[in-house]
Amino acid sequence: MSGRKIEKVMDRRDFLQSAAAAGAGLVFSPMVIGQTVTSKKPDDINVALIGAGEQGKTLMMDCLKIPGVRFKAVCDIWPYNRNWVSGRLRAYRHPHNVYQDCREMLAKERDLDAAIIATPDFWHAEHTVACLEAGLHVYCEKEMSNKLDEAGRMVQAAKRTGKLLQIGHQRRSNPRYIFCYEKLLKEAKLLGQITAVNGQWNRAVQPVLGCPEGTEIDPATLEKYGYKSMQQLRNWRWYKGLGGGPIVDLGSHQIDVYNWFLDAPPVSVMASGRTNYYDKKTHQWYDTVMVVYEYEANQGPVTASYQTLSTNSSQGYFESFMGTEGTLVITEHPASRCAVYREAWVPEMKWTRWVNKGYIEQEEGLDQPESKDAVGEVRVPSPRPPKYKILATMDKKYHQPHLENFFDAIRGRTKLNCPAEIGYETAATVLKVNEAAEKGQKLEFKPEEFKV
Repeated sequence: MSGRKIEKVMDRRDFLQSAAAAGAGLVFSPMVIGQTVTSKKPDDINVALIGAGEQGKTLMMDCLKIPGVRFKAVCDIWPYNRNWVSGRLRAYRHPHNVYQDCREMLAKERDLDAAIIATPDFWHAEHTVACLEAGLHVYCEKEMSNKLDEAGRMVQAAKRTGKLLQIGHQRRSNPRYIFCYEKLLKEAKLLGQITAVNGQWNRAVQPVLGCPEGTEIDPATLEKYGYKSMQQLRNWRWYKGLGGGPIVDLGSHQIDVYNWFLDAPPVSVMASGRTNYYDKKTHQWYDTVMVVYEYEANQGPVTASYQTLSTNSSQGYFESFMGTEGTLVITEHPASRCAVYREAWVPEMKWTRWVNKGYIEQEEGLDQPESKDAVGEVRVPSPRPPKYKILATMDKKYHQPHLENFFDAIRGRTKLNCPAEIGYETAATVLKVNEAAEKGQKLEFKPEEFKV
């Protein structure tokens, strides 16, 4: 159905629901009014997907598992993406319209409640503000923006309109992360005083993305939306001005967890960013990043390191929180990597209470067999920290709980787990890494940098 037809149906529906229609005693069947009048239940949420690339497709597929979510519109500048998503939505019986331009969509669609924005970072602010001002609640992928002032504009728009703005740091809604924060760190205090954090996201070498022959967008359309070529469109994360590089693309998820679990933003950052492998013509951002943050948390000073590689996938991605009495290793990946380790000097009985409470389960003890070296001398192994399994599960797709939190907040059942203010704090934390790497010096944070 075209946008023009939608306008006519909606106008007619408004008329039928008016006092004039009631006074005239007019009666029409639901088929005349249109299916949207009778098929939408009170808890149903009509959604537009803006940005139908890989991340948009992932979010859409996770939404299709959530009851009451109905896609009514899809917007993307690349017909190839629009057609793929539209075909999948038809298969799931979601009647919808497709658009190239976001503002055209907002002008024509009259029955939307929310928008999911998964466009490149440099479009986030414009799309988010336009949707909020059109009266929609917004779920916007991280990073909020590749410019901090634009992220601030998003926060202000959410406050001004009174609409909800959830930022896509999905670990904030992950049951395993929530359990570790609330039960193991806050209640049980298993780690003692946290003194250090480290984490990483390493990826193997990946080819430059192309597009199927015959699907190219014409140069004028590309230029209209900020791209010089299809290669830029397909690989926007690697171009300055479009994306923020690997520290923003990958690191922001985990650095957000640093701030969350430490209950504080950092006070300083220094970083090294270098291109060690890729051609700088196709990868304007560096492919290797190493960062050191300093925190002044309520429980004491913390030094936190982070790295992201785009040239080697060793050990994948995880976060490790190290304290005087234990270490927590956590990841969004399946739970086999997640564990908490008790320092050998800490009495076992101190952790038994939390075993009995069902929070953790011991997997390994201190005992390790003695061995002999090449000349027959007995070698006594150093104590190995006992390992405990974390008894918290995550049996849904990575983004699904965060999307559920967003939709339940729209229904008034809960609060957002990552509202705009938190997303802004993380953006301020992460974007400064690129500045520190460029300047090659330690940079201090001011408290006001984390507030709009």
